[in-house]
Amino acid sequence: MTIAVCPGSFDPLTLGHLDIVRRARSLFDEVVLGVARNSSKSALLSAEQRVEIARAALDASPGLEDVRVAIVPGLLVDFCREVGAVAVVKGLRGGADFDAELPMALMNRHLVGVETVFVPGDPALAHVASSLVKDVARFGGPVDDLVPAGVGDLVRQALADRAAGSTPAADQTRQAQPATPTTEGTGR
Repeated sequence: MTIAVCPGSFDPLTLGHLDIVRRARSLFDEVVLGVARNSSKSALLSAEQRVEIARAALDASPGLEDVRVAIVPGLLVDFCREVGAVAVVKGLRGGADFDAELPMALMNRHLVGVETVFVPGDPALAHVASSLVKDVARFGGPVDDLVPAGVGDLVRQALADRAAGSTPAADQTRQAQPATPTTEGTGR
């Protein structure tokens, strides 16, 4: 049985992420969506919220109900070893993604021998990125067609809470982050 990990911060999960998971599921016997805590980013949603969002979206997606969701507590390679993964699957929207992902893929292979499989993103979703979803939502733009059902509302609420000075989700995430840096990627 081959197991692959689709890692990212998923802050928030987008339809582009689901596309990559769907295609990874067609290549591997089992897929684990690894929700990472990226120490270089200030998360809008808590890791627990991101896990709940991912689980609900996968359960609502035919053929993805059996994809596991788990938090990556530290180094991605340690997580891969724990779940028995032989590969990391990352989506690429363009050359900049490849430039960012290649050094991490090489480091992951160097550390434990886990290979990275790059899957080209669907061109229809190439403009969809978690950071852009948050930016558009922050200024009142429509994002519901870029994310799974209900996620747009959660993003808007989290942004409103942050603007009002209440940031419990982000504070929980920052407090729970490990001191060890991760090699999980850029969060697509």
